[in-house]
Amino acid sequence: MAEEAIINKEIPGLVALVSRRGKIVYHKAFGLANIESDRKMERNDIFRIASQTKAITSTALMMLWEEGRFKLDDPVSKYIPEFSDPKLLDTYNESDGSYTTIPAKNEIQIRHLLTHSSGLGYGLIDPNKGIKAIYSEAGIVDAWTTDPIILAHNIKTLATLPLVFEPGGRYRYSLGLDVAGYLIEVLSGMPFDLFLKERLFKPLGMDDTYFYLTDDKAHRLVTTYEGKNEKWSKHHGVEGYYDADFPLKGAKTYFSGGAGLSSTAYDYATFLQMYLNGGEINGIRFLSRTTIDTIMANQIDIGSDTSYHGLAFSVLDKNGVAKGGLGSEGTFNWGGYFNSQYFADPKEQVIGIILKQTRNSISPDTTGWKFRQLVFQAIDD
Repeated sequence: MAEEAIINKEIPGLVALVSRRGKIVYHKAFGLANIESDRKMERNDIFRIASQTKAITSTALMMLWEEGRFKLDDPVSKYIPEFSDPKLLDTYNESDGSYTTIPAKNEIQIRHLLTHSSGLGYGLIDPNKGIKAIYSEAGIVDAWTTDPIILAHNIKTLATLPLVFEPGGRYRYSLGLDVAGYLIEVLSGMPFDLFLKERLFKPLGMDDTYFYLTDDKAHRLVTTYEGKNEKWSKHHGVEGYYDADFPLKGAKTYFSGGAGLSSTAYDYATFLQMYLNGGEINGIRFLSRTTIDTIMANQIDIGSDTSYHGLAFSVLDKNGVAKGGLGSEGTFNWGGYFNSQYFADPKEQVIGIILKQTRNSISPDTTGWKFRQLVFQAIDD
């Protein structure tokens, strides 16, 4: 599958990993990590995992929930006062950038941050032109920046801007997990990056997971590519939003809970295995089994005919099982902006991770769905 996809110009390269019952049964690299230098992909290469960061942030916040630091239905303003008295965007004038607002009836709850039902937007990928422009004018960082911006400043500025809809009203992908990252700082009294390092990455043994790579690991970062004129070209980023080399350069001061991490297939598999183990790994407990039940419960309808959203993942329902090739009921999954995907099936004790670094392939990329389907059809016991 992978070699065929490379020949068909769906991807320049990938790393795929499959584990079963806690043991890695497949872990291979294909293609190139850097086309210009002809560097081959290696199994331990590091990828920008983007939105795969979200589940890690949600997990960290729920660890604090277990300690009794907050209730899920607490208003965010209880801990970040700038979120008090939210306003909804009413009208937006494209010609001059002016807008009007109306008072929201409800405040954003912490639960809303994790379920993408807060009413917050998502700048670069937001379908609402008004919100996209308002965020840009205010200098909101959506995920990555090389500028000397800190999380607290970004989130406090975001809190003053209008919402797209009434908090709790519906599902809409958002910057909620970036807010959750700052909330972790407020609740724990620790910088967000340090909290993840000390409470998750070190005890899990995730030694290759960072917001910004150390010098000795920079050479393992896979280059991002995009298809242009039937050729692979370096993806440098989107002007005004991000530089694709953000893990390596710049101020290195912004820690995005929604998309900021870079990692390896092995590290992320370790994180997912902790969930399949009921919250424990290597004799260390991170979450209770009952907390995981809450995380995996149906928190909000996402308008899908195969799944719902919990507090950290998209979770497969009975209809999803009937579609075929997606796993057992309760399989949880997500992916990342730079074309990475993962899934974990608690019933079959299977984890699948496929990491790539592309934006806009030359040919349609079929590796995500094929990989998942092939993994599940290979189960023969």
